[in-house]
Amino acid sequence: QVEHPGHSVHSTPSPSYAAMSGSGIRSRAGSGGGQASKKSETHLSVVVPTYNETENIRPLTERLFKTMKDAGLTAELIFVDDESPGSEETERIVKELAQAGHPVRIHCRKKTEGRGLSSAVLLGFEQAKYKVLLCMDADLQHEPEAVPAVAAPVLEGRADFSVGSRHAAGGGLGFSWSIVRQVISHGATMLAWPVAKSTDPMSGFFCTTREILDRGRGTINPIGFKIGLEIMVRCRCQRVQDVGIMFQERAAGESKLSAKHYKFYVQQLAALYWDKYMDYFFLVVLLVFGALILFTTWMPHQDTFNTMLR
Repeated sequence: QVEHPGHSVHSTPSPSYAAMSGSGIRSRAGSGGGQASKKSETHLSVVVPTYNETENIRPLTERLFKTMKDAGLTAELIFVDDESPGSEETERIVKELAQAGHPVRIHCRKKTEGRGLSSAVLLGFEQAKYKVLLCMDADLQHEPEAVPAVAAPVLEGRADFSVGSRHAAGGGLGFSWSIVRQVISHGATMLAWPVAKSTDPMSGFFCTTREILDRGRGTINPIGFKIGLEIMVRCRCQRVQDVGIMFQERAAGESKLSAKHYKFYVQQLAALYWDKYMDYFFLVVLLVFGALILFTTWMPHQDTFNTMLR
């Protein structure tokens, strides 16, 4: 699993879901606001991909379900754990939490079943029992207290896809990031803007529905780690809303980000650009081909045309 940008709202849970749902929400220009449904959804499946995140499992679970209770929401929590040195301990902790009454479960994925963050998230979505689906990281850089606000636009039917964004109103970083990391992050974000309707398209904190996800069935690429961006583009999400979050410092464990992931990101972006703009590409090719035909037709008769113009 990899470190994702994106996160916050307020650290202290709000006493009501209605109060949380309106704060820090912003649509990027052109994303469309949409009409709220007559009746909001109150059930949410939260999927968390993990890889050696043993120390974060218990606090994440306990904070999440306290927040859900305070917000008047019903949630399930699904950990999808890729085999690591901490897998056995992670599974033990999740089972203890389930026995304590929390609606949490875990899928322990062996190396032979597959690897990688994106495929882990998709697997968790497939196993979810509710139709509204939310993904967040396990390292607590995405605060569990922000989940109701990030999910609100989708739960209320105002958006196809919502993003926990550092760049929306009320969002930002909860710690000091090196200049190098900031430059890399901003550069990667700007590269994705032409294909995504979000101020923070690289965020791993997002919410959508099973119906929207089904639009991309067969086209979503499970390779890479920016699965939110992949879904946003492949599933043709028109109504996208950003929710301001504070992206916090990692609570425990180590970042899995490496040079290999930057290479995957560039490859992923190239595929998404092609997916979104291939129709325009073919139109340009057609226009150029047509112009060449006209040019080759006109050249042999240039003298005749010049005489007629005189």
